[in-house]
Amino acid sequence: MENIIEEVRKFVEEECKKPTSKYGYEPYIFHFIPMHSYAVILAEKLKADMEIVELAAWLHDIGSIIEGRANHHIVGAEIAERKLRELNYPEERIQLIKKCILNHRGSFPMEKQTKEEQIIADADAMSIFDNIGGIYRAAFTYENKNQGEGTNAVRQKLINSYNKISPEAKEIIKPKYNAAMLLLG
Repeated sequence: MENIIEEVRKFVEEECKKPTSKYGYEPYIFHFIPMHSYAVILAEKLKADMEIVELAAWLHDIGSIIEGRANHHIVGAEIAERKLRELNYPEERIQLIKKCILNHRGSFPMEKQTKEEQIIADADAMSIFDNIGGIYRAAFTYENKNQGEGTNAVRQKLINSYNKISPEAKEIIKPKYNAAMLLLG
């Protein structure tokens, strides 16, 4: 189990390091690592299949890194399937990981059929509370917002993320949510 998880982690990190990476190396440090940590915490708490959760956590945004944000959940599921088959991972488990990736996006709400799917969606949303600077960067750089608009956009993104996660995830992230709301007004 640990070998395949480590191989997949390295694969994601190497893709982030490539000059062709759509967002550079920063997503690995500021998104993948905290997202994976939250996924592990939730998997332990909810007694989920840790291997499925860890692999899906590392692979959930690989489509965004390789091809860009549009439809990255679909592209990512395809990339994950190819990579896991290359590693001779069991087909029925590949399908579970693909479902986690396909259903992780908050902007494309899908009914979660397994706790592993919910964990990946929750951990993805929770990770933004560890990267508020990145949300500001997106507001200023990619959305051309001014300071007031950027702050409003960041606050709203945090509120939206918090409102769509499970009660178990809210319990974990609530101190960071409260602190962010205090700071952002």
